[in-house]
Amino acid sequence: MEVKVCSSAGDIWRREIVGGGGGVSHESEHDLAAMVSDFLENNGSYGADSWCSSDSDSGFCDLHHLADKISFFKRSVDQYESDLQSVVQSLLLSMGKTDLQLVKTGLCNGSCIRYALVKLLRSSGYDAAVCSSKWQGCNKVPGGDHEYVQVVNYLNDGSTEHTIIDIDFRSHFEIARAVESYDKILKSLPVAFVGSLTKLKQFLQVMVEAARVSLKQNSMPLPPWRSLAYLQAKWHSPYQRRVSPEEQNIKSSTATSHKQCYDQLRQLQSALQMEIGTDRLLKPLNNDNSRRLKPERRKLSTFRTL
Repeated sequence: MEVKVCSSAGDIWRREIVGGGGGVSHESEHDLAAMVSDFLENNGSYGADSWCSSDSDSGFCDLHHLADKISFFKRSVDQYESDLQSVVQSLLLSMGKTDLQLVKTGLCNGSCIRYALVKLLRSSGYDAAVCSSKWQGCNKVPGGDHEYVQVVNYLNDGSTEHTIIDIDFRSHFEIARAVESYDKILKSLPVAFVGSLTKLKQFLQVMVEAARVSLKQNSMPLPPWRSLAYLQAKWHSPYQRRVSPEEQNIKSSTATSHKQCYDQLRQLQSALQMEIGTDRLLKPLNNDNSRRLKPERRKLSTFRTL
């Protein structure tokens, strides 16, 4: 099922789809390439200083302020998110070739890693699944699709909350000819995002503004695939939730078929190790108040039928 995403204010409405047939792939490279081509044709003249990559004084101040916001958001986590983030990092770092047992036909785009992570999370007692979202374009919001991991948190009062895990978080915010300050903000983002949709939106809003400031210094407009509406659509659009790939999208495991996903896993592990090392050096004192932001949650030993 598809949905048109239309909003003049940039907000995306969301409907959940669990189960059902007809899987969707990771973001279409062909559609994105066409988008980039059209954008460059319509905005190809940037002026004599467009290749400059240094910060202007006003832009540096704006980006420095936004960098402080990113640091604050990274520190403002409750105990559940902090614990889950540690679990996710540990599982990703311990993952090897033997964990990548199944591979989808065609380009992997990290699917093998996501499904392997889901398997390990479920073995650890978490109700985890891979979510495949898809949306149609409307007005200035291009259509697309995305794949991420979701963990359902069961609260003691009987309600549930969804936690998003995106193993390639920084790639969503890469822009052309970024100024130095923007690159620093980009590298300060979590390698793998773990958090609620509310926390996710906070990061998206800051990164969209940071991209706008950086691009403005090179006389470049913000491309539609870096707009807040497009970014929100990745995690807010209707999705299908699965714990393993559909049978028709699976082929037997071979060394060659896993080369792409294993290379991506090694890059992810290297980035995680660097992030963990940096965080240990800069980690502030624990703030007990931030640990009590949400009610206590629990994991289920027996999952609901998906």
